[in-house]
Amino acid sequence: MERPIIIIEKQKSVRLIPLSELNAYKDLLYFLVVRGIKAKYAQSVLGVGWAIVQPLFTMLIFTMVFGRLAKISSDGVPYMLFSFAGLMPWTYFSGALQEASNSLVANANMINKVYFPRIILPLSALFTKVLDFAITVIVMIVMLIVFRISPTINFLYFPLLVILLLLSTFGPALFLSAWSVQYRDIKYAMSFVVQLLMYAAPVVYPLSSVPEKYRLIYSLNPLVGVIEGFRSSILGVIPMPWESIGVSAVVALLFSLYGLYSFSKLEKTFADIA
Repeated sequence: MERPIIIIEKQKSVRLIPLSELNAYKDLLYFLVVRGIKAKYAQSVLGVGWAIVQPLFTMLIFTMVFGRLAKISSDGVPYMLFSFAGLMPWTYFSGALQEASNSLVANANMINKVYFPRIILPLSALFTKVLDFAITVIVMIVMLIVFRISPTINFLYFPLLVILLLLSTFGPALFLSAWSVQYRDIKYAMSFVVQLLMYAAPVVYPLSSVPEKYRLIYSLNPLVGVIEGFRSSILGVIPMPWESIGVSAVVALLFSLYGLYSFSKLEKTFADIA
């Protein structure tokens, strides 16, 4: 029986999503996700407990500084719940963005030795962080039980908001990972940039504190609709901010299309530069 001949040719056009190749290499994606989870928590005392400790301690600090000292509004709910509901999507976004932006550089040996769809590397970083996000959801449920807050009808929109969170992270993760191959400064700038971005999103303060005439422009940050939507879905104390969610969804989609275009355009240079 003759073996099939595989011919690798130069890419003649920009392909946004190589779906057939992603399906063929789905086992590799699964392996990279499992490897990423094991590598993060291997030989650590707390293991996956770090996914609980980090947002909990951040929540306590925010509660003391912004809730008690600065007395920032929390839309009528305990500031602990308010801040943690904002930290859930933000922790995923910031962690996934930093890990995905360095995914190509960190796996340069793989890129230079064997062919596979390069988009799998940033995708694996995004999926690896889903476990941490799932753990924060469980912690949030426990907190709701402790504070005796029952879910409202808005909780039905929670899966939709999770999809919007993934979409909002997908685009920036792609073009930052592609740019990081050529510009290594991005790796060192990411931690600083992520800290600044947190204060450009309603993590420690509510959207209601932003003047109404600026809210539409403010919602151009795709995390605005996601975070406020999470609070409305989980806590149910404010109406679902559909206007902000709609604007954020459009911006997230545009970022995703640009990310796919940039990644596909630069992909042919990865093996030479990485």
